Amino acid sequence: MTPDQALLQAKSQQLKPVYVVVGEEQLLRDKVIAGLRAAALGGGVPAFNEDKFTAGEASVDKVISAAKTLPMMAPKRFVLVRAVERWDGASGDGEESRQMSPLDRLAEYVSEPNDCTCMVLVAAKLDGRRKLSTVAKKAGIVVTCDPLDDRALVEWVLAHARARGNPMEAEVAELLAQIAGPDLAYVNDALERLMLYAGEGNPITEQSVAECVARVRTTDTWALVDAVGARDLGAALRRLADVYDPRDRGLPLLGALAWSVRQLLRFQVATIEGVGVEEAARRAGVFQPFRARELAGKVRAFRGKDLERCLLVLAETDVALKSSRRPADAILEDMLTRLCKRSAA
Repeated sequence: MTPDQALLQAKSQQLKPVYVVVGEEQLLRDKVIAGLRAAALGGGVPAFNEDKFTAGEASVDKVISAAKTLPMMAPKRFVLVRAVERWDGASGDGEESRQMSPLDRLAEYVSEPNDCTCMVLVAAKLDGRRKLSTVAKKAGIVVTCDPLDDRALVEWVLAHARARGNPMEAEVAELLAQIAGPDLAYVNDALERLMLYAGEGNPITEQSVAECVARVRTTDTWALVDAVGARDLGAALRRLADVYDPRDRGLPLLGALAWSVRQLLRFQVATIEGVGVEEAARRAGVFQPFRARELAGKVRAFRGKDLERCLLVLAETDVALKSSRRPADAILEDMLTRLCKRSAA
């Protein structure tokens, strides 16, 4: 199930006795845990009804014993077990479990849980071949908290901005997602800063993102795109020197570049399909008529599959910035060299 589905069950007081929360997106995991905890305790005294464990620091027998204990002045007990993946491959750790691994002991409990307890098992990743995974999937209690893809991240940004009273246009949300993502905790922090900057009820703009999230301005980004389109390596390198910030290894700049190139590519594809300039701009996420004309002019500098190749180079640069020991500015200079020397075919 999705995090939203788990939270809906919590809100409607339809809690299952066990949830297995897996995935690498910590913000989503924490949100699900908080919602399940609040629903289980229901205003009861946490000291009497809550147990928190970390796999490997507590025995599985102690965890199961806590789960089988009845609640006191609360709807349910709440038992949280973090880092369950640490038990993957471990042997039994108690007199009653010498022949059974901790995960198999948990699988046995999940098959016949205590309805008076809400147990939440948390893991960044869990081996799908394990009995616990099989039993949990069959019971429909696995909550998947994986990182959001590009489209889902933009939708998440838009929804959270609207919910907090600071609307933004789709292209601004996409820019923020490219610069601050994919880590939701960082995106959420960026949204908090943007809302404080914009003020209650005011929209979040491109200028707000440039001021609060990164030193990269959209004018600088488009100037780089124009230099690449003109194959003017000197102009591109000069602009890079102006906007590069060694503190962030150029990742926000790279994200902004990817955002700009994707806009151009969507516009190009729409025009190839035969739609007008303004409609093509809307499909690219641009709604102002003067911006539509700007996009049309910029796209003309790119031929054939140039834009697709640009995205490939940007993706390879992203990997290099995050994994290579080379200086980030050297990696970015190489990127611009490749972009400006691409084939004109």
